[in-house]
Amino acid sequence: MAEDKGLEAAPGTGGQASWRDSVPESTATDLENLLGTGISAAQEQLQRNGGFLPFALTVQTDGEVRMVAVSPADAEEGSDGDFDADGMISDLTALLRQNREDFRAAAVVCDILLVEEESDAIHVATEHRDGQVFAAVLPYSPDAGNRTWEFGELAADASEPTIWVD
Repeated sequence: MAEDKGLEAAPGTGGQASWRDSVPESTATDLENLLGTGISAAQEQLQRNGGFLPFALTVQTDGEVRMVAVSPADAEEGSDGDFDADGMISDLTALLRQNREDFRAAAVVCDILLVEEESDAIHVATEHRDGQVFAAVLPYSPDAGNRTWEFGELAADASEPTIWVD
């Protein structure tokens, strides 16, 4: 799961400076901003709605962070209202790719299942137009006792570029 950058090097986790030393300061700041904003927005949606749909964030060329969302396809008859998260992620990625000249960094935020840990997790995959990528996962589980969510430790995850590729 974690790549060579090391778990301690995850942006925003107060880890060692090795990850930051390998990228320009402005790039690291953009990716950390997207990671923190993505985690916070997903946590807020979990608290408010008990779940969240995939969404994206961008850092505009002027530094403003914007949220990007797509509507889920209508659930098929007899599917219990499930939505196609993979389809939504594909749609978000295509939309980001089409408009990538309008921003300098982006992140796709989604809910994943960590099979080995048997836990749900918030997954944030960030990408910068200069080629840097970074992803992280934050496991979570419901706390039935007080109707809140318990969050685990933020960990780095492998990621490949999907927006600035041709």
